[in-house]
Amino acid sequence: MLGRSRSTSLPGTLPVRGRRAGPLATLVALMLIVGPLGACSSLDVFNFFGDKNSLASDEPAEKLYNEGLYLLNEKREYSDAAKKFEEVDRQHPYSEWARKALLMDAYTYYTASNYESAIGAAKRYVTLHPGSPDAAYAQYLIGSSYFEQIPDVTRDQARSERALRELEEVARKFPDSEYAVAAKRKIEIARDQLAGKEMAVGRYYLKKRDFTGAINRFKVVVTHYQTTRHVEEALMRLTEAYMSIGIVPEAQTAAAVLGHNFPNSRWYQDAYTLVKSGGHEPRENQGSWISRAFKNLGIG
Repeated sequence: MLGRSRSTSLPGTLPVRGRRAGPLATLVALMLIVGPLGACSSLDVFNFFGDKNSLASDEPAEKLYNEGLYLLNEKREYSDAAKKFEEVDRQHPYSEWARKALLMDAYTYYTASNYESAIGAAKRYVTLHPGSPDAAYAQYLIGSSYFEQIPDVTRDQARSERALRELEEVARKFPDSEYAVAAKRKIEIARDQLAGKEMAVGRYYLKKRDFTGAINRFKVVVTHYQTTRHVEEALMRLTEAYMSIGIVPEAQTAAAVLGHNFPNSRWYQDAYTLVKSGGHEPRENQGSWISRAFKNLGIG
């Protein structure tokens, strides 16, 4: 997993550690306990809740909901808390309590790092309540759940790609929500991860002297991930690969674009030295795909 750290908390809950779901202020209402549970003695709480392993039929929705909050916040018994929220939906479908409980169900699973269940509950919320004010948070939970499962660059990046798509949905559908800002931060991290994967494979091909395979990987970084930290090295590696197979104009262009956009980069010094070693100077060919890629983005 990526070595990132986040620490956020839902009002009224325990802190959420790790790469968690970001701003949660709009869910304050969901966390309000209707009854004065905090004032109950432990015996009163037991009598009020009953046996946590057996759910009576047709219990009041608010009672089940509050029991779920108690198990989540006070006991940290996530599995039992989720069952309480799910029981609200089972016994009181289509009610406002069921809507709130479904979102809390997703949040509970997310807090417990049960990401597949969190995704399932959050997707169900978005499907059933697309116009709800909390739909943005549910969508954010989906993206964040995939984000939490991003592996290191040596492994398959399907989860990174899915995280990127789901988080982009937050920014696209809910641009004015507080979650859009947090989603954009995670989007940049996911994009950087995907670029890192391409770089790792490209370096492997370069080491094996499969220059065409290497160029294709570095091309992905230059054309799709120009805003990531990997683009500078990608341009230098393109210079190296093109020089190795004798396509000097492309090597000159890669070095020139690198120098123009990142003049203080250590990678430019390496690219400049490579081109000079062949008796040439960095020079941009306006017809090169590298030049066009940067101009299409408004760079260079």
